Formats: sequence, structure tokens, C-alpha cells
Amino acid sequence: MGELIVSKDILKKASLKGAISFTVLLSVYFLILTLVSGWNFAWVQFTQFWYYILTLALGFGIQFTLYSYLRDVVKQASTGQVLATTGATSTAAMISCCAHYLTNILPVLGVTGIITFIGQYQVQFFWAGLFFNLLGILYIGNKVLKVSGRI
Repeated sequence: MGELIVSKDILKKASLKGAISFTVLLSVYFLILTLVSGWNFAWVQFTQFWYYILTLALGFGIQFTLYSYLRDVVKQASTGQVLATTGATSTAAMISCCAHYLTNILPVLGVTGIITFIGQYQVQFFWAGLFFNLLGILYIGNKVLKVSGRI
């Protein structure tokens, strides 16, 4: 096994980007729910599902940190690898907890059925989001270890 090589400057920048992505994802969650049903509703939903929401946002932040670190290390090494994260899954899972309230502003036929389905399975959507977060972290983490000479 090789020695783990970590660029501290790149790691600091990637960590900052990850923290910002965590904050942005939570902001998007609160913004959408507040626009759909008001601040009180958004806060009640957050307090009810905070452990899912924060875990999903944290997982997204970690993925973004790893991705940013990997991208910058690869860019520095000029090998040009490209990766994708599962941030969309995290965002969708967080928003799905309250998507059934979109019926207030989207009175279109068929939408009610979809939103009711999402509302009924919101916890399962959270678990799916957490699962994909974990897969994304493991995948990107593995790539970081390979590029850093650990594997």
C-alpha cells in the first residue's frame, strides 16, 4: 500500500465547498416548503423529519467535498477524470416529504395522484435518498483513495 497523499489547500477548499453545498441544500428545502405552505409548515415538517433532512444534507455535503477534492486533485494531476454525485437524489428525497402540499398550487389533473403517492411513501423516499448518499460517498471516497495513492 502506498502512502496517503493529501493536499491540505485543496482539502480546505473542498471542505468549504461541501459546507456551502450543505447550507444551500437546506436553504432550498426551507425555501420550497415555505413557498408552498408557509414558514410554520416548513418548520413543523423540519422538526418532524430533522434527522432525515440533516443526514441527507450532510451526506450531500460530504459527497460534494469528496467530489471537489477529487476534481481539484485530478485537475492538478491533469488526468481529466469525471464523476457524478447523487445530489439530485438527496434533494428529491428531502422535498418529497412535503410534496403532497403542492396540490394547493398545482390543481392539474393527475398531479394529485402523484403527490398523494409521494406523500404516502415519504419515509421510504428518505431511506432511498440516504442509501444513494451512502453509495455516492463510498464511490467517490474510493476514487479519492485511488487518486491519493491509498489503494
